[in-house]
Amino acid sequence: MTRTAKTGLEALLTPEESVLVLIDHQPYQFTNLQSHDSTVIVNNVVGLAKLAKAFGVPTVLTTVIEERGGCLIKALQDVFPEQKPINRTFINTWEDRRVVDAVAETGRKKLVIAGLWTEICVAMPAIQALGDGYDVFVVTDACGGVSAEAHDMAVRRMEQAGVVPITWMAVSGEWQRDWAREATVAELAEIVQEHGGASGIAYAWELQLLATGGTAAGKVQ
Repeated sequence: MTRTAKTGLEALLTPEESVLVLIDHQPYQFTNLQSHDSTVIVNNVVGLAKLAKAFGVPTVLTTVIEERGGCLIKALQDVFPEQKPINRTFINTWEDRRVVDAVAETGRKKLVIAGLWTEICVAMPAIQALGDGYDVFVVTDACGGVSAEAHDMAVRRMEQAGVVPITWMAVSGEWQRDWAREATVAELAEIVQEHGGASGIAYAWELQLLATGGTAAGKVQ
């Protein structure tokens, strides 16, 4: 069973309690990604990875038979250039002892997962990790399946088991929690500007206003 309540402040994520596992964001997996636009998933998972790095959240990278399915996509590997992904043969990541041990060594019990495909390589480890006492959060917009139905059914199945679905921008809010935590504000703003779509545009607009004295025209009225 999971360790914490599903309501109240303790149910929210903190950087200090979180560990991130990114599963199989590889070329082969993207070829049959039909539930989302591939560019959206790439954008979101890279944004999520950058968040983890900015907030000091340990991150485990993993691939499946990369000699056939391809290495981790470059944009994601570039976030952790010195880290070699764990290359598995197990379809279920949580059956690979190296992954389980890497997570356990962090001492953290709030497990955040994103990967391809949702219905297989995400659902299987997420459900099994629940049984090992982890609180599991799946970043649904950094995952994708072979169809919209496959992704949706996987999320429903995981919810029934006790997994918490969340989006990458929601993760950013829970990890930051307070704008007075200035140590991470600048990096967070940069990540959101680069990967946050309309939210990034809004940040850029606000910075422009600050730089020009409070008005878009550059003059205080």
